[in-house]
Amino acid sequence: MLLTLGEKEAAEVLRHLPGKDVQRLGVAMAQIADVSRSEVSEVLGWFMDDAERQTSLGLGSADFVRKTLIEAMGEHQAAGLIDQILLGRASKGLESLKWMDPKAIAEMIRVEHPQIIAIILAYLESEQAAKIVSHLPEEMRGDLLYRVATLDGIQPAALQELDQVMERQFAGNSRTQAPGFGGPKVVADIVNLLDARIESRVMQEITTTDEALGAKIQDLVFVFDDLIELDDRSMQELLRQVPADQLLLALKATEDTLKEKIFKNMSQRAAETLRDDMESRGPVRLSEVEAARKEILAGARRLSEEGVISLGARGGEAFV
Repeated sequence: MLLTLGEKEAAEVLRHLPGKDVQRLGVAMAQIADVSRSEVSEVLGWFMDDAERQTSLGLGSADFVRKTLIEAMGEHQAAGLIDQILLGRASKGLESLKWMDPKAIAEMIRVEHPQIIAIILAYLESEQAAKIVSHLPEEMRGDLLYRVATLDGIQPAALQELDQVMERQFAGNSRTQAPGFGGPKVVADIVNLLDARIESRVMQEITTTDEALGAKIQDLVFVFDDLIELDDRSMQELLRQVPADQLLLALKATEDTLKEKIFKNMSQRAAETLRDDMESRGPVRLSEVEAARKEILAGARRLSEEGVISLGARGGEAFV
Protein backbone atom coordinates (compact mmCIF):
# COMPACT_ATOMS: atom_id res chain seq x y z
CA MET A 1 0.00 0.00 0.00
CA LEU A 2 2.85 2.39 0.85
CA LEU A 3 4.42 1.80 -2.55
CA THR A 4 1.22 2.99 -4.23
CA LEU A 5 1.21 6.28 -2.27
CA GLY A 6 4.40 7.78 -3.65
CA GLU A 7 7.56 8.81 -1.82
CA LYS A 8 6.32 11.92 0.01
CA GLU A 9 3.06 10.38 1.29
CA ALA A 10 4.75 7.10 2.25
CA ALA A 11 7.39 9.04 4.19
CA GLU A 12 4.64 10.85 6.13
CA VAL A 13 3.12 7.51 7.16
CA LEU A 14 6.49 6.00 8.14
CA ARG A 15 7.28 9.05 10.25
CA HIS A 16 4.58 7.98 12.73
CA LEU A 17 5.82 4.38 13.14
CA PRO A 18 8.43 2.99 15.56
CA GLY A 19 11.92 2.57 14.11
CA LYS A 20 11.82 -1.22 14.32
CA ASP A 21 8.58 -1.35 12.30
CA VAL A 22 10.01 1.04 9.71
CA GLN A 23 13.01 -1.24 9.29
CA ARG A 24 10.78 -4.30 8.78
CA LEU A 25 8.57 -2.42 6.33
CA GLY A 26 11.61 -1.15 4.43
CA VAL A 27 12.92 -4.69 3.98
CA ALA A 28 9.49 -5.90 2.81
CA MET A 29 9.12 -3.01 0.37
CA ALA A 30 12.58 -3.62 -1.08
CA GLN A 31 11.68 -7.27 -1.76
CA ILE A 32 8.48 -6.50 -3.68
CA ALA A 33 8.66 -6.66 -7.48
CA ASP A 34 6.25 -7.16 -10.41
CA VAL A 35 3.01 -6.41 -8.57
CA SER A 36 -0.03 -6.89 -10.78
CA ARG A 37 -2.91 -4.42 -11.02
CA SER A 38 -5.28 -6.97 -9.49
CA GLU A 39 -3.01 -7.43 -6.47
CA VAL A 40 -2.83 -3.67 -5.91
CA SER A 41 -6.63 -3.42 -6.15
CA GLU A 42 -7.03 -6.25 -3.65
CA VAL A 43 -4.66 -4.64 -1.12
CA LEU A 44 -6.32 -1.23 -1.44
CA GLY A 45 -9.70 -2.94 -1.04
CA TRP A 46 -8.57 -4.50 2.26
CA PHE A 47 -7.36 -1.11 3.45
CA MET A 48 -10.62 0.64 2.55
CA ASP A 49 -12.66 -2.06 4.31
CA ASP A 50 -10.57 -1.63 7.47
CA ALA A 51 -10.72 2.17 7.27
CA GLU A 52 -14.50 2.22 6.88
CA ARG A 53 -14.89 0.14 10.05
CA GLN A 54 -12.90 2.65 12.12
CA THR A 55 -14.36 5.54 14.12
CA SER A 56 -12.84 8.71 15.55
CA LEU A 57 -13.03 7.26 19.08
CA GLY A 58 -9.57 6.92 20.57
CA LEU A 59 -8.08 9.76 18.53
CA GLY A 60 -6.78 12.48 20.85
CA SER A 61 -7.49 10.21 23.83
CA ALA A 62 -4.50 11.52 25.81
CA ASP A 63 -5.94 15.05 25.95
CA PHE A 64 -9.37 13.63 26.81
CA VAL A 65 -7.97 11.59 29.71
CA ARG A 66 -5.95 14.54 31.02
CA LYS A 67 -8.85 17.02 30.95
CA THR A 68 -11.36 14.51 32.37
CA LEU A 69 -9.14 13.54 35.31
CA ILE A 70 -8.33 17.16 36.14
CA GLU A 71 -12.06 17.98 36.03
CA ALA A 72 -12.89 15.02 38.27
CA MET A 73 -10.04 15.19 40.80
CA GLY A 74 -8.51 18.64 40.54
CA GLU A 75 -5.16 19.47 38.96
CA HIS A 76 -2.98 18.67 41.98
CA GLN A 77 -4.56 15.30 42.77
CA ALA A 78 -4.76 14.20 39.14
CA ALA A 79 -1.15 15.07 38.27
CA GLY A 80 0.41 11.83 39.55
CA LEU A 81 -2.28 9.63 38.04
CA ILE A 82 -1.99 11.35 34.66
CA ASP A 83 1.79 10.78 34.67
CA GLN A 84 1.29 7.08 35.42
CA ILE A 85 -1.41 6.54 32.78
CA LEU A 86 0.25 8.49 29.99
CA LEU A 87 3.86 7.46 30.82
CA GLY A 88 5.85 7.05 27.67
CA ARG A 89 2.92 7.91 25.38
CA ALA A 90 4.54 11.07 24.04
CA SER A 91 8.23 10.28 24.46
CA LYS A 92 10.40 11.76 21.75
CA GLY A 93 13.98 11.86 22.97
CA LEU A 94 14.18 8.26 24.17
CA GLU A 95 12.23 7.01 21.16
CA SER A 96 14.76 8.75 18.92
CA LEU A 97 17.49 6.52 20.36
CA LYS A 98 15.80 3.53 18.70
CA TRP A 99 16.73 5.01 15.33
CA MET A 100 20.38 5.61 16.15
CA ASP A 101 23.45 3.48 15.58
CA PRO A 102 24.38 1.62 18.82
CA LYS A 103 27.99 2.81 18.63
CA ALA A 104 26.84 6.44 18.35
CA ILE A 105 24.52 5.98 21.35
CA ALA A 106 27.37 4.47 23.39
CA GLU A 107 29.60 7.44 22.59
CA MET A 108 26.83 9.85 23.56
CA ILE A 109 25.81 8.28 26.89
CA ARG A 110 29.14 6.96 28.20
CA VAL A 111 29.75 10.19 30.16
CA GLU A 112 26.32 10.08 31.82
CA HIS A 113 25.75 8.81 35.36
CA PRO A 114 25.65 4.96 35.39
CA GLN A 115 22.05 4.99 36.66
CA ILE A 116 20.98 7.14 33.70
CA ILE A 117 22.70 4.73 31.30
CA ALA A 118 21.00 1.78 33.03
CA ILE A 119 17.56 3.38 32.56
CA ILE A 120 18.29 3.95 28.87
CA LEU A 121 19.42 0.32 28.41
CA ALA A 122 16.28 -0.94 30.14
CA TYR A 123 14.11 1.26 27.91
CA LEU A 124 15.55 0.04 24.61
CA GLU A 125 15.05 -3.29 22.84
CA SER A 126 17.36 -6.06 24.10
CA GLU A 127 19.14 -6.44 20.77
CA GLN A 128 20.02 -2.75 20.57
CA ALA A 129 20.95 -2.59 24.26
CA ALA A 130 23.35 -5.53 23.84
CA LYS A 131 25.13 -3.78 20.98
CA ILE A 132 25.41 -0.59 23.03
CA VAL A 133 26.90 -2.52 25.96
CA SER A 134 29.47 -4.05 23.59
CA HIS A 135 30.61 -0.54 22.61
CA LEU A 136 30.88 0.77 26.18
CA PRO A 137 34.15 0.55 28.16
CA GLU A 138 34.76 -2.92 29.56
CA GLU A 139 35.03 -1.70 33.15
CA MET A 140 31.50 -0.21 32.98
CA ARG A 141 29.56 -3.22 31.65
CA GLY A 142 29.12 -5.34 34.76
CA ASP A 143 28.03 -2.42 36.94
CA LEU A 144 25.57 -1.18 34.33
CA LEU A 145 23.84 -4.55 33.90
CA TYR A 146 23.74 -4.98 37.67
CA ARG A 147 21.92 -1.65 37.87
CA VAL A 148 19.47 -2.73 35.14
CA ALA A 149 18.80 -6.00 36.99
CA THR A 150 18.01 -4.17 40.24
CA LEU A 151 15.92 -1.48 38.54
CA ASP A 152 12.33 -2.45 39.32
CA GLY A 153 10.69 0.91 38.80
CA ILE A 154 11.24 4.56 37.93
CA GLN A 155 9.25 7.65 38.75
CA PRO A 156 7.26 8.70 35.67
CA ALA A 157 8.29 12.32 36.17
CA ALA A 158 11.96 11.27 36.21
CA LEU A 159 11.55 9.30 32.98
CA GLN A 160 9.83 12.24 31.34
CA GLU A 161 12.65 14.53 32.48
CA LEU A 162 15.22 12.14 31.01
CA ASP A 163 13.18 12.05 27.81
CA GLN A 164 13.30 15.86 27.63
CA VAL A 165 17.06 15.86 28.27
CA MET A 166 17.57 13.39 25.41
CA GLU A 167 15.35 15.47 23.14
CA ARG A 168 17.28 18.66 23.96
CA GLN A 169 20.55 16.84 23.35
CA PHE A 170 19.38 15.76 19.90
CA ALA A 171 18.17 19.31 19.10
CA GLY A 172 21.38 20.96 20.12
CA ASN A 173 6.57 14.96 41.29
CA SER A 174 4.95 11.73 41.06
CA ARG A 175 5.90 9.02 43.64
CA THR A 176 4.30 6.14 41.74
CA GLN A 177 6.56 3.74 39.90
CA ALA A 178 6.12 2.28 36.47
CA PRO A 179 6.01 -1.53 36.82
CA GLY A 180 8.00 -3.93 34.71
CA PHE A 181 10.94 -1.59 34.13
CA GLY A 182 14.34 -3.28 34.27
CA GLY A 183 14.91 -6.42 36.33
CA PRO A 184 16.82 -9.71 35.92
CA LYS A 185 14.86 -10.80 32.83
CA VAL A 186 15.81 -7.61 30.97
CA VAL A 187 19.48 -8.25 31.76
CA ALA A 188 19.16 -11.92 30.76
CA ASP A 189 17.76 -10.87 27.38
CA ILE A 190 20.66 -8.47 26.90
CA VAL A 191 23.26 -10.99 28.09
CA ASN A 192 21.86 -13.61 25.71
CA LEU A 193 22.86 -11.36 22.82
CA LEU A 194 26.33 -10.41 24.05
CA ASP A 195 29.54 -11.91 22.77
CA ALA A 196 30.48 -14.90 24.96
CA ARG A 197 33.62 -13.23 26.31
CA ILE A 198 31.75 -10.06 27.30
CA GLU A 199 28.94 -12.14 28.79
CA SER A 200 31.35 -14.12 30.97
CA ARG A 201 32.98 -10.96 32.31
CA VAL A 202 29.79 -9.05 33.14
CA MET A 203 28.15 -12.08 34.73
CA GLN A 204 31.22 -12.58 36.90
CA GLU A 205 31.07 -8.94 38.02
CA ILE A 206 27.33 -9.09 38.77
CA THR A 207 27.75 -12.34 40.71
CA THR A 208 30.63 -10.87 42.72
CA THR A 209 28.42 -7.93 43.67
CA ASP A 210 25.30 -10.02 44.36
CA GLU A 211 25.63 -13.80 44.14
CA ALA A 212 21.90 -14.50 44.37
CA LEU A 213 21.06 -11.97 41.66
CA GLY A 214 23.82 -13.33 39.41
CA ALA A 215 22.44 -16.85 39.78
CA LYS A 216 18.92 -15.64 39.02
CA ILE A 217 20.05 -13.91 35.83
CA GLN A 218 22.12 -16.91 34.77
CA ASP A 219 19.12 -19.21 35.20
CA LEU A 220 17.14 -16.94 32.89
CA VAL A 221 19.96 -16.76 30.38
CA PHE A 222 20.12 -20.49 29.78
CA VAL A 223 17.64 -23.06 31.09
CA PHE A 224 17.59 -26.84 30.86
CA ASP A 225 15.15 -26.98 27.94
CA ASP A 226 17.57 -24.80 25.97
CA LEU A 227 19.88 -27.82 25.67
CA ILE A 228 17.75 -28.73 22.65
CA GLU A 229 19.72 -26.00 20.82
CA LEU A 230 23.05 -27.82 21.20
CA ASP A 231 24.52 -29.29 18.05
CA ASP A 232 25.12 -33.05 18.13
CA ARG A 233 28.85 -32.78 18.77
CA SER A 234 28.29 -30.44 21.74
CA MET A 235 25.55 -32.67 23.13
CA GLN A 236 27.83 -35.72 22.95
CA GLU A 237 30.63 -33.83 24.73
CA LEU A 238 28.23 -32.76 27.48
CA LEU A 239 26.76 -36.25 27.97
CA ARG A 240 30.25 -37.64 28.52
CA GLN A 241 30.49 -35.41 31.61
CA VAL A 242 27.06 -36.27 33.07
CA PRO A 243 26.65 -39.24 35.47
CA ALA A 244 23.84 -41.62 34.44
CA ASP A 245 21.88 -41.20 37.70
CA GLN A 246 22.03 -37.40 37.38
CA LEU A 247 20.76 -37.51 33.79
CA LEU A 248 17.98 -39.89 34.84
CA LEU A 249 16.74 -37.38 37.43
CA ALA A 250 17.09 -34.38 35.13
CA LEU A 251 14.95 -35.94 32.39
CA LYS A 252 11.93 -36.33 34.66
CA ALA A 253 9.00 -34.37 33.14
CA THR A 254 11.19 -33.16 30.28
CA GLU A 255 9.80 -32.42 26.81
CA ASP A 256 9.92 -35.45 24.48
CA THR A 257 11.86 -33.48 21.86
CA LEU A 258 14.76 -32.92 24.28
CA LYS A 259 14.66 -36.55 25.42
CA GLU A 260 14.88 -37.77 21.82
CA LYS A 261 17.74 -35.37 21.15
CA ILE A 262 19.65 -36.85 24.09
CA PHE A 263 18.85 -40.47 23.15
CA LYS A 264 20.03 -39.79 19.58
CA ASN A 265 23.43 -38.68 20.86
CA MET A 266 24.00 -41.75 23.04
CA SER A 267 25.01 -45.24 22.06
CA GLN A 268 22.06 -47.53 21.34
CA ARG A 269 22.74 -49.63 24.42
CA ALA A 270 23.06 -46.60 26.71
CA ALA A 271 19.86 -45.07 25.30
CA GLU A 272 17.90 -48.30 25.83
CA THR A 273 19.20 -48.60 29.39
CA LEU A 274 18.21 -45.00 30.14
CA ARG A 275 14.72 -45.53 28.70
CA ASP A 276 14.24 -48.66 30.83
CA ASP A 277 15.45 -46.88 33.96
CA MET A 278 13.09 -43.96 33.31
CA GLU A 279 10.10 -46.31 32.97
CA SER A 280 10.93 -48.22 36.15
CA ARG A 281 11.85 -45.16 38.25
CA GLY A 282 9.09 -44.03 40.59
CA PRO A 283 8.17 -40.45 41.55
CA VAL A 284 10.97 -38.19 42.73
CA ARG A 285 11.04 -34.85 44.51
CA LEU A 286 10.95 -31.78 42.26
CA SER A 287 13.87 -30.32 44.22
CA GLU A 288 15.99 -33.34 43.24
CA VAL A 289 15.11 -32.88 39.57
CA GLU A 290 15.95 -29.16 39.69
CA ALA A 291 19.24 -29.85 41.49
CA ALA A 292 20.26 -32.40 38.84
CA ARG A 293 19.38 -29.99 36.04
CA LYS A 294 21.38 -27.19 37.65
CA GLU A 295 24.42 -29.48 37.91
CA ILE A 296 24.15 -30.35 34.22
CA LEU A 297 23.69 -26.69 33.23
CA ALA A 298 26.71 -25.72 35.34
CA GLY A 299 28.72 -28.37 33.49
CA ALA A 300 27.46 -27.06 30.14
CA ARG A 301 28.45 -23.50 31.01
CA ARG A 302 31.88 -24.66 32.16
CA LEU A 303 32.46 -26.58 28.92
CA SER A 304 31.28 -23.54 26.97
CA GLU A 305 33.71 -21.25 28.80
CA GLU A 306 36.50 -23.72 28.06
CA GLY A 307 35.56 -23.64 24.37
CA VAL A 308 34.72 -27.36 24.31
CA ILE A 309 31.06 -26.92 23.33
CA SER A 310 28.89 -24.20 21.81
CA LEU A 311 25.71 -23.15 23.63
CA GLY A 312 23.75 -22.08 20.57
CA ALA A 313 20.83 -20.56 22.50
CA ARG A 314 23.10 -18.06 24.23
CA GLY A 315 23.95 -16.14 21.10
CA GLY A 316 27.64 -16.91 21.27
CA GLU A 317 29.86 -17.56 18.29
CA ALA A 318 29.23 -20.92 16.64
CA PHE A 319 31.90 -23.50 15.83
CA VAL A 320 32.71 -24.18 12.17
